[in-house]
Amino acid sequence: MLAISSLPQLTQATAELTRVVEATDERGRVSLIAIPAERPLTVYLDKRELVTLMTMGGNPEALVLGYLRNQRLIRALDEIKAIQVDWEVSAAAVTTRHGVARLAERTAQRVVTTGCGQGTVFGGLMDEVDQIALPAEASLRQSALYRIIDAIRVQPSIYKQAGSVHGCALFSAAGELLYFVEDVGRHNAVDAIAGKMWLDGVEGGDKIFYTTGRLTSEMVIKGAQMGIPILLSRSGTTEMGHQVAQQLGMSLIARCTGRHFLLLTHPQRLVFELDEAGTPTTPALAPL
Repeated sequence: MLAISSLPQLTQATAELTRVVEATDERGRVSLIAIPAERPLTVYLDKRELVTLMTMGGNPEALVLGYLRNQRLIRALDEIKAIQVDWEVSAAAVTTRHGVARLAERTAQRVVTTGCGQGTVFGGLMDEVDQIALPAEASLRQSALYRIIDAIRVQPSIYKQAGSVHGCALFSAAGELLYFVEDVGRHNAVDAIAGKMWLDGVEGGDKIFYTTGRLTSEMVIKGAQMGIPILLSRSGTTEMGHQVAQQLGMSLIARCTGRHFLLLTHPQRLVFELDEAGTPTTPALAPL
């Protein structure tokens, strides 16, 4: 755990997470509905413009911190002196203690990723995947998987109020909810969780990550950067997401709704238990 003096200085910027707008239904009736906020946040790293993130703005400092971590631009929390978010100019200014080596070179190639509120990753990130080692012994019990699905089902959320957002969550292996973040893009939500974990000194090796969105290669790589060996999704995965997970030894569990799920990679990580009828369950890998 870092000393308090080594932690970055953070603003506590706040923003409205929803807006109220008029809507007219199929019968011509006018009503007021809530929609999620979406605003740009341009990140400056030591005065160099880095990226503009489209976000609801609920966790801007954690979002920026997690983005820098998952892009491997910052390797240690004590490298950062401060993160200052100013919504009046829609900017986040990150100040490091000693600068970032080869910043221009490392950020020269950008890859725009698919999905809601398109994400951006720097091209060299894929080259570092082979360096990631996930704990081989990490596992999840089937009963804990169901606790996670149930916890998400009853979790208060912007999605239930306004729709149009993705949610991500971090759980203990026993199914205890640790963090829950929503944003217009799932990549923003996972970055904000990464930032929170970093600030709180939380390791990912014995944790479970859940997302309402697809497990694309970007999401799988970010989960691996956070050291998390098991990823769950209410949706599915992509070919490259599947391929990277296989390579990393990561379990992907998709279509997690009710008591249904599809275990796609590394089935040894899931401990199957008796189902509600008392019948032993058997692992079955199925394509999406």
